[in-house]
Amino acid sequence: MGRLDASGRTAVLAAVNGRDADTARALIDLGADVNKQDQRCDNPLLHAGAEGLLDMVRLLLKAGADTHRTNRFGGTALIPAAERGHIAVVEELLTHSDVDVNHINNLGWTALLEAIILSDGGSTHQRIVKLLLDHGADPRIADKDGVTPLEHAAKRRYREIEKLLAEAIPRAGKPERPSR
Repeated sequence: MGRLDASGRTAVLAAVNGRDADTARALIDLGADVNKQDQRCDNPLLHAGAEGLLDMVRLLLKAGADTHRTNRFGGTALIPAAERGHIAVVEELLTHSDVDVNHINNLGWTALLEAIILSDGGSTHQRIVKLLLDHGADPRIADKDGVTPLEHAAKRRYREIEKLLAEAIPRAGKPERPSR
């Protein structure tokens, strides 16, 4: 169980990668380390979040997965889940874990920024933006160039997302800069 493959993956990461929940559960029951990262800085939760594997995310959270671990881009599981439109995973992480909704990755982006910048602005990402805002995402946190989520949405003509952000800004209160 402690052996690694050529990519430095543990058996539980390989099971998650292979979408084999029964094997992942059995390995966890035997004491597998759900937080160990491979050579690419992936771990089971980071992979499951990015791939939208809700049942795996639930299993891993129950097993004590660390939501503060980051991938090679400095992002938590929430950031790629938000970018890729995995609504159920975003909701699970926000409601059943201590994930930092305002974590800033190596690009200088939060999950909110990534859900705007790397999306088509459609209904899926509108729902994700709303979820993030409803769970404390700060709409005033700008990217490393000083461009705010509202400015990114306006530039892309994502009108519904603009409305959500404009409504959230007054509720956000005094600006604070989260730690990286």
